[in-house]
Amino acid sequence: MSRLHKIGVLALALTLAGSSALFAQQAGTSQYKCMIQMTNYMGEKAYIAVSLMNGKGAYEKTLYVLGSDKKWYPDVKGWYKALGKKTANISAISGASVAGGDRSVIMLEIDNSKLNKDYKIRFESAVEDKEDHTKDIEIPLTTEALSAKNEGTGFIRYVRFSPNQL
Repeated sequence: MSRLHKIGVLALALTLAGSSALFAQQAGTSQYKCMIQMTNYMGEKAYIAVSLMNGKGAYEKTLYVLGSDKKWYPDVKGWYKALGKKTANISAISGASVAGGDRSVIMLEIDNSKLNKDYKIRFESAVEDKEDHTKDIEIPLTTEALSAKNEGTGFIRYVRFSPNQL
């Protein structure tokens, strides 16, 4: 086999390996860093449920929960009602609640097949002795919306995403 032929075979193998890795990423999931900036409210720390919503507005999946004490989950009314008793298995996707004026950075894993389809990411926020904001932020699950600053309407001032570079 000539040297030029070997180089061609090696280049073809590397191209195929790269395209199969790209296909696996497109067919699988992607991780996004999500920075949540809270408004300067007074009171207890907020519990926030981050959920994937389908085109009909129904809950598909819990992506993350800020607030780990299960006794306060019923305060996040829309999310809790939709999930019912299925909240027991969220320990791998939960973290600390967040105070007024603070920010939190979380990692979200999003199914690539849902991107640029009729899905949204909903941020629902609740604070003890204050109102619940079922749709504090609802962001279309599009590449354009994930690259923008998204303003909240309740306890969340804004949310920003950035792809997690592996």
